[in-house]
Amino acid sequence: MQVNNVSMNLSAVSSKQYPGEGFPEIALLGRSNVGKSSLINTLINRKSFARTSSTPGKTQTLNFYNIEDQLYLVDVPGYGFAKVSKKQREEFGTMIEEYLTTRDVLRGVVILVDGRHAPSEDDISMYQFVSYYNIPTLVVATKMDKVKVNQWNKTVSQVKKTIGLNQTDSLQLFSSETKYGKDEVWEWIENHMA
Repeated sequence: MQVNNVSMNLSAVSSKQYPGEGFPEIALLGRSNVGKSSLINTLINRKSFARTSSTPGKTQTLNFYNIEDQLYLVDVPGYGFAKVSKKQREEFGTMIEEYLTTRDVLRGVVILVDGRHAPSEDDISMYQFVSYYNIPTLVVATKMDKVKVNQWNKTVSQVKKTIGLNQTDSLQLFSSETKYGKDEVWEWIENHMA
């Protein structure tokens, strides 16, 4: 997709605040600090439109990025929130679950995992959750510029095996540094917008 116009339309904590235009939505899920903001910035060709932070858990609302008045990329709070209270964690969980299970314009999710390590328990749980609800999923292994190219096949098999990737979902290696995988991620998103 040629991206010229992007706006961060709104942040929501409940369904009453979701946008009403009916554009298809793709949600971005992943642990805090896995690179969701970097992925968004790479996809929309902006340096720092989505705020990247060295403090995990900065995103505490569902952030709706309007892309060309055709699509919303929805940045979901990172899981594994290290610095928040148990009560806050439960509130995040409820907010995320409500969004993923009730939003009828949600066309798919992108789950980001750190390509340098095996997927975490939280990654596995999130994948099992969206699979249970039959939400089309693209798993994106980030930070691949930090993995030697001769280790990439190992990353692919480790992620697929650990997460239990099914036949209908896909895996894509990605680097925001080199832009590797950007076109493939866009292709997956565009194929799921209809």
